[in-house]
Amino acid sequence: MSLRQFISARKFLRSFYSVTDTVVLRWKEFAALFGLHDDVFFDPRHQKLTSPVKAVLIGGGHRGSIYASYASKFPSELKIVGIADSNPERRKKIALAHGISEKYCFSDWKQVFKSEKIADAIIIATPDHLHTEPCLEALDAGYDILLEKPIAPTEKECRQILTKANETNRIVGVCHVLRYSPYFRELKEVIDAGLIGDIISVHHMEPIEHIHMSHSYVRGKWRNSKMATPIILAKSCHDTDIIRWLVNSPVHDVHCFGNLRWFTNANAPQGSTERCTDGCKVEGSCAYSALQIYYRDHKRLYVFDLPEDKSKWDEQILHELKTTDYGRCVYRMDNDQPDHLTVNMLFENGVTAAFSMEAHVSYEGRRTRIMGSKGDIVGDMETFTLTDFKTRKQTTWSLKTDAHGGGDFGLVRDWVQAVAQKDQSLLSSSVDVSVESHLVAFGAERSRLNRSIEDIRMK
Repeated sequence: MSLRQFISARKFLRSFYSVTDTVVLRWKEFAALFGLHDDVFFDPRHQKLTSPVKAVLIGGGHRGSIYASYASKFPSELKIVGIADSNPERRKKIALAHGISEKYCFSDWKQVFKSEKIADAIIIATPDHLHTEPCLEALDAGYDILLEKPIAPTEKECRQILTKANETNRIVGVCHVLRYSPYFRELKEVIDAGLIGDIISVHHMEPIEHIHMSHSYVRGKWRNSKMATPIILAKSCHDTDIIRWLVNSPVHDVHCFGNLRWFTNANAPQGSTERCTDGCKVEGSCAYSALQIYYRDHKRLYVFDLPEDKSKWDEQILHELKTTDYGRCVYRMDNDQPDHLTVNMLFENGVTAAFSMEAHVSYEGRRTRIMGSKGDIVGDMETFTLTDFKTRKQTTWSLKTDAHGGGDFGLVRDWVQAVAQKDQSLLSSSVDVSVESHLVAFGAERSRLNRSIEDIRMK
């Protein structure tokens, strides 16, 4: 049964579950039942702006264009006045979308800082290894920052950014978008209200989904930890942050196991070739066929910068598959990222958490189990079930969101308010806490490689 069918059958489910002491609700009904806030995104500190925050976008790729699109929907709050990207097609697309003059279209981010200050803030959505330099430069130039995660590829650089942000007293918002998804917002509301008592432990899983894994972490630009960042940071710093946020306590110790089990040369099928376009004898039966994913199914095409004319897409896609890494065999790459790992965390307040990142699954959407002193919660990004130990009553509520749980615009909205009001507290996370959650990821990677227990306190 689809979620839509599930929700449409809610009235029937209520009558059915009344027999078994379970109730299925939407959030507003759930909130009313337990005396919680029915709008988990409402912030009375938000103000109507007299003029929009002006920002320069550095990095006009997939994530950058999403954050910038907030300005198109809410022009009274945010205006994109400049774009810096080495790709001329991306510069052109962003410039047209936001009416940016040629004068403020830059092929190199360094050019942004060679003239007078042209905006209030900078949105940095460059590749991971290009976060640190523009961020430090922007802080020195007096800009506030919205910084795509991860903050930086190394612990040293993360600490550099933290130090500079504190020295300059500028706002640095890190794109922990999951904090702004309805799923985690509502879960946080339930926990903070004490409905399951004190948190005792947490189990949390991120199912990457096998095609997503092959696209981003086998063929894609994050496939090699030495060229990018470890997968625990690149993919799962969302999760180390969200667990830290829910538990509301610093992590002290981290332990991790994990490895690359499947996407290796040893598992290349007989008859396979270097590229899926080279006459591979098993392409038709391979779950990771680039021809199937990109050419036939037209999935994950945002990496190709395709022309506006869709009639030219197939020709361009075939060219990309013959010339870029996205057409290479997943078993013949230079990838080293683990395709499965588990992380154990011990928090300052005694709570333990177990996190699992899994590539070999057919689905996406985080799975969460929160064990408390008075009850527990089980959730999967679309539904929650709260069980009260005393009454044994179960209450379920449900929702439907996008891959990031609907959090992108909520994040930008808070950041715009923080910049406009010059108030860091309007962000869900301070840069200090964001760095702390990154240290968990760095510590987990050291533990995985060294088979050690890592002390990751800020010190």
